[in-house]
Amino acid sequence: MHLGGELLTIGGLFIIAYVLGRLGKTIGLPAIPIYMVVGLIASPHTPWIGLNVESHTIELIATFGLILLLFNLGLEFDQEEFYGNAGKLLVSGGTYVAINMGIGFAFGFSLGWGTREALIIAGMTATSSSAIVTKLLIELRRLANDETPMILGVTVIEDVFIAINLAIVSVVLSGNTNLWAVVGKLALAFGFLVVMFTLARFAGKWVSKIFATRDDELFTVLFFGLAVMFGGIGDLLGVTDAIGAFVIGLLCGATRYRDRIEQLALPMRDVFAAFFFVNFGLGLDLSTFGEVLWPVLGAIGMTVVLNAVAGQIVARMNGFDVQQGINTAVILVNRGEFALILATLSAAAGLEARITAFAGLYVLVMAVLGPLLAVNSDRIGRLVVRPARVARLRQRLRARLGRRGAGAVPAGPALDEAIDTAAEAAVADQDAAAAARRAERDRQFAEEFALVEAAGREERENGSPEPTTSEPVTSPVDVPAERPKRPVRQRDPEY
Repeated sequence: MHLGGELLTIGGLFIIAYVLGRLGKTIGLPAIPIYMVVGLIASPHTPWIGLNVESHTIELIATFGLILLLFNLGLEFDQEEFYGNAGKLLVSGGTYVAINMGIGFAFGFSLGWGTREALIIAGMTATSSSAIVTKLLIELRRLANDETPMILGVTVIEDVFIAINLAIVSVVLSGNTNLWAVVGKLALAFGFLVVMFTLARFAGKWVSKIFATRDDELFTVLFFGLAVMFGGIGDLLGVTDAIGAFVIGLLCGATRYRDRIEQLALPMRDVFAAFFFVNFGLGLDLSTFGEVLWPVLGAIGMTVVLNAVAGQIVARMNGFDVQQGINTAVILVNRGEFALILATLSAAAGLEARITAFAGLYVLVMAVLGPLLAVNSDRIGRLVVRPARVARLRQRLRARLGRRGAGAVPAGPALDEAIDTAAEAAVADQDAAAAARRAERDRQFAEEFALVEAAGREERENGSPEPTTSEPVTSPVDVPAERPKRPVRQRDPEY
């Protein structure tokens, strides 16, 4: 069997992905749309470029990418945050998802493509890309922001929703019209989720014994084998390979070896996920984008508006101001891998062919628009919030002057201009002071983060340090008082 030509083509594709990725990094683009563009370049539907790579060439590797995407999603699921603060998270995250899912379903239904297609489109538009959200929070240095715990809490609920949504979608896409058969499949899907969530909650200590090896090679073979095997179990049970991979990742994340698995799994996820996104791009056809242009533009407008509304509602529910609501909205507006997963499932089930083009164009635009909005959230806030602040301050100044007496200050255009100038100057001073406080907080947080990383490296290289009786170090970064202290998970001593 001679595979030289195929290997040369695939290698060339990834070199192109590297070059485009380097260019994309300079303007803050995430990797997902770049890999999709690479697939589009090599697609048989783009013959004028001349690469003409067939999807089946990398289909199995792309499936591994899908499995590792969901495995890592389960692995990174913060169970302590979820169970320790479940009530508040369910209200905040549930409100966000309900707004986006409900209006998204109505929008999908209005397209006239079918009820199952409407459910798929609602899922695409309802949830953020947790990978892009986390990456933006780190790159924009917003991990120390007051609203960041709330944003991460919403993504936790979105992860739960993704698991539930995939279970429902798998039954809906099966095409079974017998009521009891549908009920049975739903019961099986949710039973599978409940069992695995329960094991992840209470059986982490026993599952840890399976991973008790110091050999990184065998350790990697084990968790990769489990991810692929449970993907197969999920598919055989009729709940999709994605659900199987998610729940075994959830269970692995409950073990003491979570950090070690994550350290070894992340590079594998990035490589195999690149195949998944490239493979999705191979199925795109530029000529079909025109057919879905108006639906995609409608979905983009709907997503931006709904996130603006939901961001403000969730922020108010948690006691945050308008600017923090804007920060929340522009971070959570990013869409990515889950939309492509749903489109892949839709295509495999033989649903409306335009859904693939819809998902591709929607994710391409949102993955570019989302980071641009996130980077400019402060400017958006100034445009939206500053006029109202100036108007309120102007009213207070007028009221104060009125209390001093009508004759104390001569009325007229000169007075109005003086009040306007004073209000503008006062708001500018407030903004400058707030910017200085943010810069100082970011500096302190960066120093603290560097110290934690250095301590982690030293511990991994030299072993656990001896306990000392020195005074505890206090953090200069404020931690919200209402967040409960998390229990310390026992970690892998070899990590």
